[in-house]
Amino acid sequence: EGAKSLPKAYGTDLGLFAKPFKNTLMNFAFWRLKMQQEFIYVGDEAVVELSGETLRYGVDLSLRHQLLPWLFADFDANYAFARALGEPEGKDYIPLAPRWTTIGGLTITSQNGIHSSLRYRYVDERPANEDNSVRAKGYFLLDASIHYTRNNIQFSVSATTLLDTEWNEAQ
Repeated sequence: EGAKSLPKAYGTDLGLFAKPFKNTLMNFAFWRLKMQQEFIYVGDEAVVELSGETLRYGVDLSLRHQLLPWLFADFDANYAFARALGEPEGKDYIPLAPRWTTIGGLTITSQNGIHSSLRYRYVDERPANEDNSVRAKGYFLLDASIHYTRNNIQFSVSATTLLDTEWNEAQ
């Protein structure tokens, strides 16, 4: 039973870490992942089942930059192409596999134990079924937090969905 529930996966990536400027770190990578089978969520039945062989490939970009001694910015973007192998073209989409995702934000740090951040997360709309006739909605979220740390104790306040976005994590 274990051999059936843990399919083989073969992945590779080729990337570059660079520090193009004194306060900037960059990572860029091409990647590819081929899976013997993939777990697919079936919403109508509320179960996860194994599908056939799949192939995904894409590119990732990450940037980290220190704007000021106390202000940091970060950005991650991912593009992925995902298809089921052995299926007719147009009926080979992998349900809920996003094409574009990105996260990032600004972080403020201070010497007195206070740090805060403003962060976003974006997931593009994506196929909700194999023929792409139903689409899962994408979303953009903006969150903020402030933290105070003293003597190994941290106090935090967070505000989520600042733009009052209606969204579904699972669709």
